[in-house]
Amino acid sequence: MDEEQKNHLKAYGITFWTLKNGLEADWLLNYRGGSFLIKYSQALESECKIRGVSYEVVPDAKVNVILNEITDPSVNMELVKLEKAPKVAVYSPKNKLPWDDAVTMVLTYAEIPYEIIYDDEVLRGDLPKYDWLHLHHEDFTGQYNRFWGNYKNSSWYIEDVKIQEETAKRNGFKKVSEMKLNVARSIRDFCAGGGFMFAMCSGPETFDIALSANGLDIVERMFDGDGSDPQAQAKLDYNQTFAFQNFKLDLNPASNEFSNIDVPPSRDQSLNQSNDFFTLFDFSAKWDIVPAMLTQSHDKVIKGFMGQTTAFRKTLIKSHVLVMGETKTADEARYIHGEFGKGQWTFYGGHDPEDYRHLVGDPPTDLNLHPNSPGYRLILNNVLFPAAKKKKQKT
Repeated sequence: MDEEQKNHLKAYGITFWTLKNGLEADWLLNYRGGSFLIKYSQALESECKIRGVSYEVVPDAKVNVILNEITDPSVNMELVKLEKAPKVAVYSPKNKLPWDDAVTMVLTYAEIPYEIIYDDEVLRGDLPKYDWLHLHHEDFTGQYNRFWGNYKNSSWYIEDVKIQEETAKRNGFKKVSEMKLNVARSIRDFCAGGGFMFAMCSGPETFDIALSANGLDIVERMFDGDGSDPQAQAKLDYNQTFAFQNFKLDLNPASNEFSNIDVPPSRDQSLNQSNDFFTLFDFSAKWDIVPAMLTQSHDKVIKGFMGQTTAFRKTLIKSHVLVMGETKTADEARYIHGEFGKGQWTFYGGHDPEDYRHLVGDPPTDLNLHPNSPGYRLILNNVLFPAAKKKKQKT
């Protein structure tokens, strides 16, 4: 999984395929870019050839040399056993909207199976069926992604509002915002019970905002038929959130921003597509196994990319949250992780790792042109993460 790999993204699919077939795989953290070690079979070799994944057939004697190198206490490497393919769900609307989802694109490209669920499935209690849940370009505040200002007369926006309102009514809610809050609470409970949650773009920001509002009306008349609570900002409960605290809501309905959690496009005038990068932190593979897994890459400097929520303002991140990637010059976090109850979550800023400024209506990224994308690798690290065998901790 270093620079010699021709298709990093499909290599994750090969590993997932191995687990789906009831076999184990070893994830060699920090060894040649986070390589995978799998017992040889003719079927596996054929699958690698079919999918265009680079591989090496290693004799047992060399395997022992590699394992001895990895277990050496003086090197920052570790072997993690992957035992069972996680069952993956993507929280995504069934209607066609004029933007894509980086996670569903890379899962499809890597040939990793997943199921689409949305509000109906979450509200009827389907989340415990899954191990890993993804939230992408989503609005849990019930404001239809704040597209009213620019797109209120667009057919797709009108249709989306209609479908969301019908879904809320069907599930016994008077407002979409009330329904979305209950969805957010169900996702919170999914994590508390041991689930893994991954969110990108506006998903992380609006999820925490909805939980902090906790039933307060923060939605203006054009979204739900009545005005917002003028004291809503002072009533926010930051104890309910996963990652963010002390943030200020943007109550202007014509604004595309939800709050000051997001560092907006004007965040730093010196940053542009040519020099916008963020850096992954180095973690101890032997002692900080979780963040070490989540940051495996052949490149520790990742191209920046924008979204409705591009980056997270570091001053608003809770102290227990682990920052795994940052743009230090702009004092912003791009990739963060934490625990909630028995579960864990990861938030990733931006919309599409290989489309710097993805606009509404832009065509989806062709991942055949980006098979070695380190930005997309971070997503797939999270997909494989739940498959890892948990080590007993010393007490």
